[in-house]
Amino acid sequence: MSKQVYISADYSWNSGDREVVEVLQQWGKDNVHRVNFIDMSQVQSGSVADEPDCRPCDLKSEFNRQINASSAVIFVIGDKTASRTAGSSCSRNGKEQYESVCTPYKQNTKGSKLCKVVSTVNAESNNVGCINSYSYLRHEFEQAKRAKKKIIIVYNSMRNEHDWLPNYMEGYEDLARPFWKKNLYGEKVGDYEFIKERFGF
Repeated sequence: MSKQVYISADYSWNSGDREVVEVLQQWGKDNVHRVNFIDMSQVQSGSVADEPDCRPCDLKSEFNRQINASSAVIFVIGDKTASRTAGSSCSRNGKEQYESVCTPYKQNTKGSKLCKVVSTVNAESNNVGCINSYSYLRHEFEQAKRAKKKIIIVYNSMRNEHDWLPNYMEGYEDLARPFWKKNLYGEKVGDYEFIKERFGF
């Protein structure tokens, strides 16, 4: 039976963790591994990122929906994860709409716009509110915890890199494992056995 899994990772082209994501995606496509992965680099379902006025809060709301629909969440931790702040620029917290501005997603060159959220309400009990100053990566983690999803944490490394864990993942050190290992031929490969074990296969 396949499992729908959400992947949270730093997708930066030059210093991100796409290599791990590509291996995870391959596992989801071949005939050997039994995992249906959601690639959140493009927010595929509903693709709010394609909307002309997509804001950070729209993306976070979509992340909530995707995580809620998944059976587990894989967090890929690289050496830059803890310092990533994309998505944290919301100025609405504690302010009125007319006092708040933000930059629409992928429209940095066009400058900031007035907040489009007229009124805010408390988040539902199983959702993290999408109006917050969390980075996208932290929002995904907080939502996975709130929704009580199975959390799998892997380092983009062949070693345990506990120093890479962001502060908001404090207490999860014992759950994290290196994603890479060497096979019998000395080649670097993803540790599918660990992922499989965490899924309960």
